[in-house]
This record gives sequence, C-alpha cells and structure tokens, in this order.
Amino acid sequence: MTLSLTLALIWLLVANLRAMFPSKDHLWTFAYVMIAIGVPILIGVAVQNGIWMALLILLMAAWVMRWPVLYLWRWIRARVG
Repeated sequence: MTLSLTLALIWLLVANLRAMFPSKDHLWTFAYVMIAIGVPILIGVAVQNGIWMALLILLMAAWVMRWPVLYLWRWIRARVG
C-alpha cells in the first residue's frame, strides 16, 4: 500500500471518529481543516494509485463530509440555475 493511500485511510478514520462527537460550531472548523489536509492527499492518491482509486477515496470522503458537499452543491446550483 502506498503512502498516499495509507494517509487517505488515516484521514477517513480521523474524520469518522471526530464526526461522532458534537461541537458548538457543528464541526465546520474541523471540516475546513480536514478539507485543507485532504486535497493534497487526494492528489497524491491520484498520482500514485490512479484516477479510479482517487475517485473512490473522494466518494468515501464525500460520504463522511456530506454537509459541506451538500452546501457546495446548493451553492453551485444557485449560481448556475
């Protein structure tokens, strides 16, 4: 297993564990930090393991970080349509 894939799986584990506990800002600060850490890891996964593995990791990350993804989708829809 490559380093980027290992880091991506650790990222997913940390995100899942942190999502289990509530916070005052509904985890938005944590989400921003995790997104900033996750994007370079995702690029590394794409370079070392291929685009299909990167898309799989992206899908798993979107499942964990579903609220930021939902708000992004709504924002894009409001801008386009």
